[in-house]
Amino acid sequence: MPTVGLKAELLFERLERRYTEDEFQELCFEFGLELDDVTSEKEQLTKSVGAEKAKDASEEVIFKIDIPANRYDLLCMEGIVRALRVFKGLDKTQKFSLVEPPQRQKLTVMPDTQAVRPFCVAAVLRGVTLTQDSYDSFIDLQEKLHQNICRKRTLVAIGTHDLDTIKGPFVYDAQAPKDIKFKPLRSPEIREYQADELMKVYETDLQLKQYVPIIKDKPRYPVIRDANGVVLSMPPIINGDHSKITLDTKNIFIECTATDLTKANVVLNMVVCMFSEYCAEPFTIEPVDVVRPDGAVVSYPDLSTRVETVPVELINRRIGINCWAPRLAELLTRMQLPTEISEDGTKLDVTVTPVRPDIIHACDIWEDVAISYGYNNIARIDPQVVSQGEQQPVNKLSDQLREVVAHAGFTEALTFALCGSDDAFGFLRREDDGKTAATIANPVTQEFQIVRVNLLSGLLKTIAENRAMPQPVKVFEISDVVLLDPSTETGARNCRRLAALIYSQSPCFEEIQALCDYVMNQLGVSRCEPTDDKATRDAGYYVIESHDPAFLGALGAADVICFGKRVGVFGVVHPEVLTNYKIKAPCGALELDLDGFV
Repeated sequence: MPTVGLKAELLFERLERRYTEDEFQELCFEFGLELDDVTSEKEQLTKSVGAEKAKDASEEVIFKIDIPANRYDLLCMEGIVRALRVFKGLDKTQKFSLVEPPQRQKLTVMPDTQAVRPFCVAAVLRGVTLTQDSYDSFIDLQEKLHQNICRKRTLVAIGTHDLDTIKGPFVYDAQAPKDIKFKPLRSPEIREYQADELMKVYETDLQLKQYVPIIKDKPRYPVIRDANGVVLSMPPIINGDHSKITLDTKNIFIECTATDLTKANVVLNMVVCMFSEYCAEPFTIEPVDVVRPDGAVVSYPDLSTRVETVPVELINRRIGINCWAPRLAELLTRMQLPTEISEDGTKLDVTVTPVRPDIIHACDIWEDVAISYGYNNIARIDPQVVSQGEQQPVNKLSDQLREVVAHAGFTEALTFALCGSDDAFGFLRREDDGKTAATIANPVTQEFQIVRVNLLSGLLKTIAENRAMPQPVKVFEISDVVLLDPSTETGARNCRRLAALIYSQSPCFEEIQALCDYVMNQLGVSRCEPTDDKATRDAGYYVIESHDPAFLGALGAADVICFGKRVGVFGVVHPEVLTNYKIKAPCGALELDLDGFV
């Protein structure tokens, strides 16, 4: 959840009222926000760098507000103030309009960009007047968007430029690093850098190094140039120094390159809608023609609205209130959702503006009605159906067994639910038939390729990391594994397992068998002998020779047969398995399937 810091004095000035801390906290709560902290620049610097370095910092009060992750319109002072003023009835929902210039700016997207960042959108703000506060807010909004909807610039990267320092039409292309040379905004030396040289510099930059991997290994880097070949930006890394924004900037060219066109549109709309209030003609935006690789010309930004129709009865029923249509329309209008009532009075036509891309479904409208109405004002209603919650049987059994195994001298471990393919099969000498494990489509590392199919590999890794501990080491885990199952809706199912491992100088076969007998006894299952009599066999459990390749087989391993089917295995872990995990002492292990005992 992003946090936005607002200067209290500037906030009060724009809201035309002074608030105490408690009053502003109450206002935030009413609007569905949370006042996270009240601090100052000096206080923040004191905590981070010490009192000595912070002695000259400002002591002006700053309100830090937690913003819902999908409310991109509230990531800056301008958006929050506008929303609160509409909520308090001081303003109406703002309308934005496109103004046609004598000659539109044009940006051409070249075909080579399709392999790197295929999309680009753009717009122009004319006659802008910036103060230091509005300039800081402008920069901060871009950074907040980059960290939020832009997913650290992987999906969208924003570039803002002083239009008076560059000349259209513009070209968005992808070029070899050696062909891109410009003076960047942030560089250790005041000179031009070649793109590949610049990437090496930014690999150690505290702020920019996180973006370098996005394009570093690409044969071509994205670049935007003007009609004179001047580099505006090399997205998503850095803008050029030539077109940087200053307090004297009057006309701003905004471009967003992206791998996701929908999010690029949302980001562009946020930037222009938030800061068009500083234009010579407030809330007007100049469109830009973007020529796509196929020759199609599309105008941006897209400030169109859409209408969602929702039944009055459904809103009341979902929230648990009883309001007439005019009252619901008033509540939604307070949330920057202008609303009209249908002719028959049973439905609401809700206009979704460009600043509210978070409104996707009717349930989002219900939520805004509830916020505007006030959660504390919703009457408490006793449920008409009496029910009693209780613990799931498999979880109850698991908790009971955790105590049982812990009382036997074992320490509980909690291992990762994801593992590598080798951990699940190869290292355990088991064959991967391709029909057992659920595979991750795009694994980040080789250690997290599949969802685990056993608990034994996790405990072996735990022992491998704790080899220096005094022996014997006894660990156990009771958790789920996931197995493919075509008969289920999802194609896979969870299975609750118990696994235990003893790491000692002796093989510990007797100890691990004793633990198995102890657990089965606590489960209320008695030991029986394997006979030809099915009724006798199914009355309890017995053990037979195991051929599990992870264990020593006939020399020291046994399958556990209960109620006529195999429910587990215990024995001495095979030396080859121990070598795979770099364990140098014998181990005894047990793994049981608990689903059949619930």
